[in-house]
Amino acid sequence: MTNKLKFKMLTPAIGELVLSQPERRNALNAAMWAHLPVILKQAADAKGLRALILRGDGDHFASGADITEFETLYATPESAKSISDDIAAGFNALAQFPMPTIAMIRGACVGGGCGLALACDVRFADSTSRYAITPAKLGLLYPFGDVQRLIETVGIPNAKDMLFSARPVNAKTARKMGLINQLFKVDNLEAKTLDYAQSIANLSPSSLRVSKQMFAAYQAGQSGETAQSMDWFLDGFASADFKEGYKAFLEKRKPNFS
Repeated sequence: MTNKLKFKMLTPAIGELVLSQPERRNALNAAMWAHLPVILKQAADAKGLRALILRGDGDHFASGADITEFETLYATPESAKSISDDIAAGFNALAQFPMPTIAMIRGACVGGGCGLALACDVRFADSTSRYAITPAKLGLLYPFGDVQRLIETVGIPNAKDMLFSARPVNAKTARKMGLINQLFKVDNLEAKTLDYAQSIANLSPSSLRVSKQMFAAYQAGQSGETAQSMDWFLDGFASADFKEGYKAFLEKRKPNFS
């Protein structure tokens, strides 16, 4: 049911997307995977949105794909390709979201759940969080795009360790390997995440948007300046955000970006 994905604006500039199947530790079923690009498009189109927080409902982030559906979803090569395409589309929609995304992680962050966290730009977690990538336990493979994001986040040695062993990783180890950006006490996670999202929301939306495009270009293989990336850079000087930003600096006030 698509109501297991819930989007709302927390503030005029900060959105929240909740994975809501707490009785199954927020495992994502086929309907949720299929609806993920749709609700992310809704979030991207929300007026004024500058940062998106992704979290799970209750005590867990997400335990991955809903295994109770596997017998049906993977019954034939055709059905396996269909659900695999839906899952990939969900990951890509999150990775390509136009504004910064923050995964707020409690409890289980496993398999496809870990993939969703990796598709976010920043990952904040509390001490209850634990991580694992477990396709080898099921005789499956992690898709290449997800392996790539894992390598880009934790490096090849740690990525090999997680995939080959399928072992659980606690929050302190995840922080040490770079899987998460910040680790907080349980009672502080929500406030710290919201504070960080607000700090993003106070900045230039055009700068945030184009910075994400630059990261995407790098991850797609760009290794030097191109005509397009130079245009991105130069266009900034003609933007309304730049004019407001430097005027605010000269006037010793906070900028008011539209």
